[in-house]
Amino acid sequence: MPLHLVDRSPVVPPSTLVAAMVPPPRFDGARFDTYLPDPQQPSQAEAVRVLQGFAAGLAPAPKRLFRRAEPQGPPGVYLDGGYGVGKTHLLASLWHEAPEPRAYGTFVELTHLVGALGFAEAVEALSGHRLLAIDEFELDDPGDTVLVSTLLGRLVDAGVRVAATSNTLPGSLGEGRFAAADFLREIQGLSAHFATVRVDGEDYRHRGLPAAPPPVDDDALRARAEEPGASYDDFAPLLAHLSQLHPSRYGALVDDVALVCLAGVHPVADQSAALRLVVLADRLYDRDVPVVTSGVALDALFPDELLRGGYRKKYLRAVSRLTALARQGQAA
Repeated sequence: MPLHLVDRSPVVPPSTLVAAMVPPPRFDGARFDTYLPDPQQPSQAEAVRVLQGFAAGLAPAPKRLFRRAEPQGPPGVYLDGGYGVGKTHLLASLWHEAPEPRAYGTFVELTHLVGALGFAEAVEALSGHRLLAIDEFELDDPGDTVLVSTLLGRLVDAGVRVAATSNTLPGSLGEGRFAAADFLREIQGLSAHFATVRVDGEDYRHRGLPAAPPPVDDDALRARAEEPGASYDDFAPLLAHLSQLHPSRYGALVDDVALVCLAGVHPVADQSAALRLVVLADRLYDRDVPVVTSGVALDALFPDELLRGGYRKKYLRAVSRLTALARQGQAA
């Protein structure tokens, strides 16, 4: 019998949160020399060069606890570019190159860490690190703007170096999503921590490949759900279940799942549900979990009114990643 994601409510103990801040399994083998720059996009090779230099400046923590090594160069580096250009691969490569202690997490995992530990405890837990790597950096509300600005300011003052990826330049974070002008000081403060590195290119997941594979019929989907380690859920109840879980728990939700089968996939017009689905897509992609669906094709998941809004890049990244996972599911 297949397992059902809606029956799962994983809990991640606060005591394990910092220790669990490592790159996802998909990027266990990510290194600078395994990143393949597109010869048509010089910025990709330049990004590798800059990050290798940044890694070389990450001196090990000094043995004398009352004195920190002075950082060399800017306290942070920020990889800006479209989805599918390899920014996460580069960030994970930097993390693997960095001396310990080091931490890696998504933006939502970082905000959850602060919520679980408390601000002072989170600062204490991370302030001894040589590197904090933040993937999918985004500011979706004013509270997160102030929180992350203050946190990074404290960590940079403590000597922590910061690296981040996003689809938005640091000075433009929050545009189209809330009244960014009201929080200009905080946004500018964030931008001041980073030297921006542009990574241009097209989505490597779709170079020369067709669009999303067509969905299967319900009988074929149920047959696939009988495979070892597969899950089977109706799409609408799964969306409802996600609303009851903090997004930081979505990774644990699918940790031991070998194949996700979703029945009755339909366009998601509600923005809150759509953003939760984006996080789930990221965690499935991180863990390399193939997907098989019935209903509409995955490239029709988000309607035009959402794709025209401030979260457009997030939705396009989710479609890109889900399409790649659906191809894996089809090939299997």
